[in-house]
Amino acid sequence: MNTLLGNNLKYDLKASLVVFLVALPLCLGIAIASGAPPMSGLIAGIVGGIVVGAFSGSNVSVSGPAAGLTVIVLDSISSMGTFPLFLATLVIAGLMQLALGIAKAGIIGYYFPHAVIKGMLTAIGLILILKQIPHALGYDVDLMGDEAFLQTDDHNTFSEIWYAFKYLSVGAIPIVLVAMGILILFEKPKIQNHKIFGVVPGALWAVLSGIAINSLYGIWKPGWQLTGDHLVSIPVLDDLGQIGDLLTFPDFSMIGESAFWIVAITIAIIGSLETLLSIDAADKLDPQKRITPPSKELVAQGIGNSISGLIGGLPVTAVIVRSSANVASGAKTKMSAIFHGILLMILVLTIPNILNLIPLSCLAAVLFIVGYKLAKPSIFVSIYKNGWDQFIPFIVTVVAILFTDLLVGIGIGMVFGIFFVVKTNFVRSVTLTELNGNYLLQLQKDVSFLNKALLMKNLEKIPSNSKVIINAQKAQFIDHDIREVINDFIASCPDRNISITIQGFKYKIHENI
Repeated sequence: MNTLLGNNLKYDLKASLVVFLVALPLCLGIAIASGAPPMSGLIAGIVGGIVVGAFSGSNVSVSGPAAGLTVIVLDSISSMGTFPLFLATLVIAGLMQLALGIAKAGIIGYYFPHAVIKGMLTAIGLILILKQIPHALGYDVDLMGDEAFLQTDDHNTFSEIWYAFKYLSVGAIPIVLVAMGILILFEKPKIQNHKIFGVVPGALWAVLSGIAINSLYGIWKPGWQLTGDHLVSIPVLDDLGQIGDLLTFPDFSMIGESAFWIVAITIAIIGSLETLLSIDAADKLDPQKRITPPSKELVAQGIGNSISGLIGGLPVTAVIVRSSANVASGAKTKMSAIFHGILLMILVLTIPNILNLIPLSCLAAVLFIVGYKLAKPSIFVSIYKNGWDQFIPFIVTVVAILFTDLLVGIGIGMVFGIFFVVKTNFVRSVTLTELNGNYLLQLQKDVSFLNKALLMKNLEKIPSNSKVIINAQKAQFIDHDIREVINDFIASCPDRNISITIQGFKYKIHENI
């Protein structure tokens, strides 16, 4: 066991550093977009990494504040009136998730169609690429945590790119290009396995290059230097004794109000759904194809959300952006998620001034690579080869998420996914095969009145003077309407000189048979 841990440690440590770099601006951006204190996002990231990571059964997923909950959190803080009152609802929401996990409600996670989950992953990849283009160009008006199509400034994903080209910051472009070059170079096995360069992940080299280039601007090209909103911005403590000032504690004074419980239930349900979707997606990315126990994950999320609410953090869910960065960086176990939380806690408190030198444009480069790995052209080709019943739900999910948000897009994709599942089962429930004038009509699984038209269409294909076998051995249920159609066909057989054999029926069929 210790040997296995030691073998995995170097991979998990490198992956945790990449996840830390991805999580840092997202935690801050999501907090600000949610109308909450910036520190609340960092607290949620720390709790998601350390607490949820410790209790989770997932080997590769990473938890933290979720962009999909920003609108809900913003509205909830507004409706509750104060942030401490909102935190109280989060504590209760966490306890609800804990109860759902104990009750094994996580099983619902097994019912998401594969094509829809693949569509979600691909859509997130495309969103990452599109949303980072403005940051790569130094247009940092919107926050890095924003994933919705319609933005708070009345722009959308595509119009924001137009404005980015119109109002770009020239200094950001060399930074993102150098960072991208480093990251692509570090994808090569020779560099990854190098005894010097391979020790530190490419993402850190990319960030260090961004800091160095921006510092050189200050000497040689001051007009290009990135400052203010173009850099990471986290709270700076004068000394560690001020840590208590960063925490906010819940106010339960409205626990008897219906509005309080509506917010708590909403967060519990939406947070649980997003978590189940994300761990299912993360399991599909896991090279070892390990399966996360979904109910255990709800328990972990419930504990995490209650603790996050108690100390001033945002709601926590499993998050696919950080999880995919984790997998792409070579994580082997859940220790990478825990290490990333520890890094957030230690580095945010000890070296905030250095972290605040990081240009957002070089972090955009890191997210470009993560996005590309999720939305490679080969993914579209492979899903297309699986057939239209897989490709249509997949592409609908991708487009729906791109033009709405994660949960709405998943809902639309689910509708199409379920339609094709029902359609496939509908067609396969009644089959007719023919060989040399001999016909076999098979009834599969459940055959309801919905299959009546299909059954009659198949029976009409059987000519006179034929031999027919109607087999129902695999049918667990046969609707009365179906039995009536079969009885009518049997009654017509003598006049048409059709020889008929009935097999496997649990119900009484025509009295002459």
